[in-house]
Amino acid sequence: MKYFNTAGPVNCKDHYCLPPLSRFHLPEILRLISQKKYFVLHAPRQSGKTSCLLALEDYLNASESYKSLYINVESAQAARNNVEKGISAIITEIERRIELSGLGLDSQRIVKELFDPHLSLSALNSALTRLAESSPLPFVLLIDEIDALVGDTLISVLRQIRSGYDTRPDHFPSTVILCGVRDVRDYRIQSDTEQMIITGGSAFNIKAESLRIGNFSKEEVRTLSLEHTKETGQVFTTDALNAIWDLTSGQPWLVNALAYETCFKLELGKNPDNPITDCMVEQAKENLIIRRETHLDQLADKLKEERVRRVIEPILTGDLYEGMLRADDIEYVKDLGLITQAPNGEISISNRIYQEIIPRQLSWESQSGMALKQAWFIDDDGRLNISKLIGEFQQFFREHSESWIERFQYKEAGPEILLQAFLQRIVNGGGQIDREYGLGRTRTDLYVRWPLQDGTVQRIIIELKILYKSREQTIEDGMKQVCKYADRCGADEAHIIVFDRRPEVPWDKKIFQDTRIDIGSEDKMNQCSVEIWGM
Repeated sequence: MKYFNTAGPVNCKDHYCLPPLSRFHLPEILRLISQKKYFVLHAPRQSGKTSCLLALEDYLNASESYKSLYINVESAQAARNNVEKGISAIITEIERRIELSGLGLDSQRIVKELFDPHLSLSALNSALTRLAESSPLPFVLLIDEIDALVGDTLISVLRQIRSGYDTRPDHFPSTVILCGVRDVRDYRIQSDTEQMIITGGSAFNIKAESLRIGNFSKEEVRTLSLEHTKETGQVFTTDALNAIWDLTSGQPWLVNALAYETCFKLELGKNPDNPITDCMVEQAKENLIIRRETHLDQLADKLKEERVRRVIEPILTGDLYEGMLRADDIEYVKDLGLITQAPNGEISISNRIYQEIIPRQLSWESQSGMALKQAWFIDDDGRLNISKLIGEFQQFFREHSESWIERFQYKEAGPEILLQAFLQRIVNGGGQIDREYGLGRTRTDLYVRWPLQDGTVQRIIIELKILYKSREQTIEDGMKQVCKYADRCGADEAHIIVFDRRPEVPWDKKIFQDTRIDIGSEDKMNQCSVEIWGM
């Protein structure tokens, strides 16, 4: 039985899959190859890059116009700055792939320079020369995981490929495709031998173009799900398909992971007679986050990088700090798949699951260190007493905020992260928190959904604001925003939390609680009542 794949390349015999060659614009790829171009193909991790390269290798070899070889150079990562060791690992990989490929090339002749110490620093160039010369057709080399290489080994590989470029196609590969997470122009490589930073653009200035493999479209998500329905008869409801799209925005690993979790791990999903519903998809999402699946854990690890922090932190707070955003940082974080950028330049977190996992990850240690019990904040009728919870946090923030926020790498977003840790600690295993934030919003919105005993849902809106103007102006701005959001969500109650981070203001003036009514509404029955909390 086939299944949704979440590990390694797609094999359409074993996995539900979209045709890999449909994932990029094949005519454009073939045009570049026909023009003997060297170019970059990149996409975030677990987006289908390797599957696409392997399919392209098969396609080119079947065309009888080219000889093509796929290699994965990740094994050379361990060599780091040991160039000879790294190049040796790559040439060994070339030999292994030739023997597996059935191309009819003489692998022993190609790799013999491994044993010649005089060629150690140009061994890859020599091996690729022999490879091209032994091929009866123009040779296309597909290099996967190129940006797994480190330091001088990566510089040497790029330079050795560049040095043979002018002898193609008779004495060097006609086309070389470099594949990785990032575009080669974003490489900033620390060279120990040259004691300086080498940029990828300077080490590999023969790149013609950079192509990106995109996410699944909404229609492709539906098509992939239909593969399961054809095999098992189990259907995805329209709401379930919409939920998968809404949560993932088509990120391939997330789509497959949600579908696999829903169809093969949830008890309800294991029975093909049960249709897949949006509630099951939401439960699958929560399971993936709680288990901290490898893909999500790797994503969280990237948050520790300073280049990533400079982009993500202002998104979390909704404010742009002077001098924080840099164009090369934005490109780097886009290549990692963490953010998207609209044509008008607006930057946002790539999908709803990432929106949720990022603050959860940043507050993970804080959640673990909080001695809180869910039962403290649940009323007798099963409702979440959010006012009691925020009041408790208000006192906690007064007593501990300085010491807790000091531990955070994301200090500017510290108040928002700390509150979300507090909330998540209580809501975990019962309700759900949706987050809305983005540059220029000047706020973070939290939408808490808490299931009640009668089968209905308690809906709560919490808006977080940093005080920059006067307190009154901050509250007025927040009232307009939170009431509009509460009306859109059909919320039962709304709260605004104003963080005053001015160190000169005493806590007795920061701490307050008030209730406001949205007097702008002419409909007296539907006026918005908002609790205001200062801290």
